[in-house]
Amino acid sequence: MTFRERSSTPRGPVRRVAVTGSHGLIGAALVRSLRADGHEVVRLVRHPARTAHEVEWDPKRQYVDAAGLAGCDAVVHLAGAGVGDRRWTEAYKREIRDSRVLGTAAIAEAVASLDVPPEVLVCGTALGYYGDTGTRAVDESAPAGDGFLPSVCVEWEEAATAAEEAGIRVAYARTGLVVAREGGAWGRLFPVFRAGLGGRLGDGRQYWSFISLHDEVAALRHLVDTPELSGAVNLPAPEPVTNREVTAAMGRVLRRPTPFPVPAAVLRLALGDFADDIVGSQRVLPARLLESGFRFAFPTVDAAIRAAAA
Repeated sequence: MTFRERSSTPRGPVRRVAVTGSHGLIGAALVRSLRADGHEVVRLVRHPARTAHEVEWDPKRQYVDAAGLAGCDAVVHLAGAGVGDRRWTEAYKREIRDSRVLGTAAIAEAVASLDVPPEVLVCGTALGYYGDTGTRAVDESAPAGDGFLPSVCVEWEEAATAAEEAGIRVAYARTGLVVAREGGAWGRLFPVFRAGLGGRLGDGRQYWSFISLHDEVAALRHLVDTPELSGAVNLPAPEPVTNREVTAAMGRVLRRPTPFPVPAAVLRLALGDFADDIVGSQRVLPARLLESGFRFAFPTVDAAIRAAAA
């Protein structure tokens, strides 16, 4: 059993947990972890339910078969168009926004409509909320930044208002770059670095707030299981590093040279507006997560890369 499939320590009774985005990188790992500990998982799917463990929903139409969520103790909402999946055209930026805002509103209204709602809604959002923080370290007390992603994150979190007004505990899991081979931004880095073609992005001075996939799943489960946690909770590891340091760590762990820097101008040509977020800097700290007693299994970038490469 690899670290990605290893379960967390079981806490309390068996739960019934609904998950959106269950086929994505984080959602699939969360489902494996919950099931490994004997919990019942209900997947929200975009087709008619085929089993008792599926619930149909359509975020674009803001439709959820709310009856299928009856009896759930928790809902973990992770669905949304990938910010790094395509070049950021105006049309794709609309898809990024709508997939998050409309989907979150649909889930929040569905759980709020239940006679017996779940105890908690964990809504996956992003560290993009803070915008470019430069070298300044920020925690959950910092305001929203400027630009496209911060504006999306603000609307994204506001879309869960119906659940909060219904008295449901809502936690916003603001996630950083997830270190994993299977997908996400880091999934694209591994083959490049293994081929000896890796290098810093832009000037390499930008901070990256990362988290191992194992710790991401453990943190989401911690949010489900910790009654005092509501509102915004940052989910990066406690030691953000610069892109230069990431590049050096990838070279060390994979034992490959890292000779080829990628100029910022080339990134902008290839990625459009998304390049500004790649060469931008986010130095974000998990203050509330640490204060609540959470402990990272892989707190350093070297440890996170080793775990993903294993």
